[in-house]
Amino acid sequence: MKKLLEGKTPANEITENLKKEIKNLKNDGINPTLCVIEVGDDPASKIYLRVKRNLAKKVGINEVGLHFPADTSQAELLGKIKELNQDPNINGIMVQLPVPPQINPRAIFETIAPEKDADGFSPLNLGRLWEGQSDIIPATVRSILTLIDYYGIKMAGKNTVIIGRSVIVGKPLAAVLLERDATVTIAHSKTNNLADLTRNADVIISDVGKAHLVTEDMVKDGAVLIDVGMNRENGKLMGDIDFDTVAPKAEAITPVPGGVGPLTVASLMKQAVILTRKQHGR
Repeated sequence: MKKLLEGKTPANEITENLKKEIKNLKNDGINPTLCVIEVGDDPASKIYLRVKRNLAKKVGINEVGLHFPADTSQAELLGKIKELNQDPNINGIMVQLPVPPQINPRAIFETIAPEKDADGFSPLNLGRLWEGQSDIIPATVRSILTLIDYYGIKMAGKNTVIIGRSVIVGKPLAAVLLERDATVTIAHSKTNNLADLTRNADVIISDVGKAHLVTEDMVKDGAVLIDVGMNRENGKLMGDIDFDTVAPKAEAITPVPGGVGPLTVASLMKQAVILTRKQHGR
């Protein structure tokens, strides 16, 4: 391994830059405000929401938290989102996932106004992303791009395999990497002979949630590996890539934890500021 793609340093830089940017906006009478909606009491969500709240406070974003009980109907939740769409004091809206089974996440994505879409999951924004016409990007995708840019990884012409096809990471990531002239293949849990694809890849990005999915024999020497997976094994947090065996062959690789993760919340805050600027013609 020549390069460890750790995310804490670029995340800290984003945070410091956001502080300055938000201070300037506030001096002009603009107060960036992000509304975060929680439905139910998922324990993992509680931890993530606390991290979001703390970072929002640190950079100066006004974070409005709304909590709904687990038995909230889809109609009630969507009704509240429609109200927030019309509220000029709210610049960004996001609903913390997962939501209870009676609520369809797709309905949430379709209801949040595209101009207030903090998560970047609106069908309109995702469509614009495929056209290369949007800077509203899902936070995890923005985090991956930040690592690529911060560490000077050139994507043009690179044979890139993305493992995972979610609308949260895999599909929008493919769109933005195609704009950077990468040659992109999307694989997933049902892909036959995955190793045949990864062995020829210059860049491998995995977001499946399966420990030891990518092993040493599946990776060529000098590949770049970005691990978005989050798994627990014997109490230890790890990604999809078998770090200890793969790292010696890699040109660059992310650790888990400490790679993409630290950048995700910072990327969300950056998106809230982008939305605020757009709404004020900045």
